[in-house]
Amino acid sequence: TPPLRIPPSVLVQIYYTSPLRIHPPWPNFSCLHCLSICQLLEREDDSLHLTESAAGVDRVLSGKLTELLKISGPGLKKGKSRIFYGLHEDFPCIAVVGLGRNSLGVCGTEYWDTCKENIRAAIAGGCRVLQNHVLTHIEVDGCNDSQSAAEGAVLGLFTYDDLKTKKKTRVTTQLHGSGCVSGWEKGVLYGEGQNLARYLMEAPANHVTPSVFADTITNRLAPYADHVTVHKRSQEWIEEQQMGAFLSVSKGSEEPPVFLELHYNGCPDNTQCPLLLVGKGITFDSGGISLKPPSGMDAMRADMGGAATVCSAIVTAAALNLPINIIGLAPLCENMPSGKANKPGDVVTAKNVYWSLVFSVCLSGAMDVALGSAATGVFTNSDWLWEQLHKASVVTGDRVWRMPLFQHYTRQVTDCQLADLNNVGKYSRSGGACTAAAFLREFVTAPHWAHLDIAGVMTNKDEVTVVFWNIDLRAVFDFCIDFTGFVSLS
Repeated sequence: TPPLRIPPSVLVQIYYTSPLRIHPPWPNFSCLHCLSICQLLEREDDSLHLTESAAGVDRVLSGKLTELLKISGPGLKKGKSRIFYGLHEDFPCIAVVGLGRNSLGVCGTEYWDTCKENIRAAIAGGCRVLQNHVLTHIEVDGCNDSQSAAEGAVLGLFTYDDLKTKKKTRVTTQLHGSGCVSGWEKGVLYGEGQNLARYLMEAPANHVTPSVFADTITNRLAPYADHVTVHKRSQEWIEEQQMGAFLSVSKGSEEPPVFLELHYNGCPDNTQCPLLLVGKGITFDSGGISLKPPSGMDAMRADMGGAATVCSAIVTAAALNLPINIIGLAPLCENMPSGKANKPGDVVTAKNVYWSLVFSVCLSGAMDVALGSAATGVFTNSDWLWEQLHKASVVTGDRVWRMPLFQHYTRQVTDCQLADLNNVGKYSRSGGACTAAAFLREFVTAPHWAHLDIAGVMTNKDEVTVVFWNIDLRAVFDFCIDFTGFVSLS
């Protein structure tokens, strides 16, 4: 047993622990760097057959793969895997994963493309199994949908272990065979974009302050400087713009706020109407003087998930070289308790000269209660915009659900004794997500506007099979691509 030593960084929490196995299993396989994931499909009669790529591997092995599958146990169901060693010198390790039925497509009750989602989940699961075997390179079966396969591989292999002494094996992936290379490359960019947002949200708040967040995004956009402009606005600029509501949140923290403004110019036509994305950027939300319960408060490091989504979407748009113009806005600050912090009942002035009464309220918690981790809640004044977001969500598997924007909720935030608006509903927790959206709508004049409440999908739930932190980012990517077509038609 290796001697115990203290790692250079520790998470400031205490748990009861059990003995750990330090050494990886089968260390003699750690040098292998060429392996493959093959896929099994279920037929309507419950018989199994290999995908086209996996069948090609089986032919090279003279049917050995099929033979081993028959004698090694019951048929593989969806998401289950089996690993075989030493079948071929080019592929010393082959993982076979069940894909489920091949007759499935868009499901009218689940609101996603079941075939695509099964591919993502199967590839992600297979990659994680092989990563746990300390293998460093994987060739992936494209499953006739290279983009979904690439998304599953990239998302499944993500882990945040920057602050751990012992790290997960770093794995590279490539498409096996002659699948759609452009689809694979697009899927990799989608996955890497979502992983950037997950990285920012997963990192501890003392490592991702408003300034560090802004610097991280600036560095990621540096390769695209010819068509991306970044403005990191200081506290002095924010004060000049009279953003009183924003400043009222940040004033309790020692960390200075940053207003991050991104301009992606993918279309040379300056008359084109840009797509505007705005993301909430609270890098840690303690609740201010209305302190949140300590249990689970560490997850509030991810309260800037909206800003992470917006910025990652622009990084991905630049990587894809989309022919549209996008503006991204991310007000970044901490919400901390101090003698300067907001007090319940304070009145602040927003940039649009609205006077707003401030109360402490966990707006995102209400959406988590309403929808859990199954879908993002969407509030919008535009049927067209809803249709585009819903279409994108079906393709990507990042599901959305339309929520009401009734005047019933607007009256609850506009009926305020001391100011023009109240940022909490008249009946406190009742319909909290809806009154929050009604509050935001009072600041919007655009004919096509949507508010995406991602609270329920921001954290890992055991029923989310692939993307641990869902955050609806790939749906935003797909919407941006659809928006390109809409602008062209306009």
